[in-house]
Amino acid sequence: MSILSETPMMPGQLLARGVCRHLASLGFAPVEEFVPERGRRVDVMALGPKGEIWVVECKSSRADYMSDGKWQGYLDWCDRYFWAVDELFPTDLLPEGTGLIIADAYDAEIIRMAPETRLSGARRNALIRRFAAHAARRLQALRDPEARLGAWG
Repeated sequence: MSILSETPMMPGQLLARGVCRHLASLGFAPVEEFVPERGRRVDVMALGPKGEIWVVECKSSRADYMSDGKWQGYLDWCDRYFWAVDELFPTDLLPEGTGLIIADAYDAEIIRMAPETRLSGARRNALIRRFAAHAARRLQALRDPEARLGAWG
């Protein structure tokens, strides 16, 4: 058993797991807790089969959502932006013009598709390279936890 499976997951992490499972079933490659630029950390960023980039913010409660004042800054880092919440979340709080995913720890369903706002080619290219390097470093860290993997990006 790995140390990761022994660590209890927080409610938002459980939502992210269900979201990642669903996105993977759609052909996306999801990464949790991705930093597209310094000072920003998205809950889930997923690279689609056609190079599309989606960001999903997971909110486990009304208080969690109300305390997030920085979500609009994530719009510049994706083609589509979604909220992921559980079935008890008051979805009327979520802004129009964003996607909606209902999730639990095991799966998710897209309820409202987010509108598409395509990234520029230069930003997409830079983001995909950063995403790939991040995913590779994370995978290597699982294989060799004691390795010193420098930042790149």
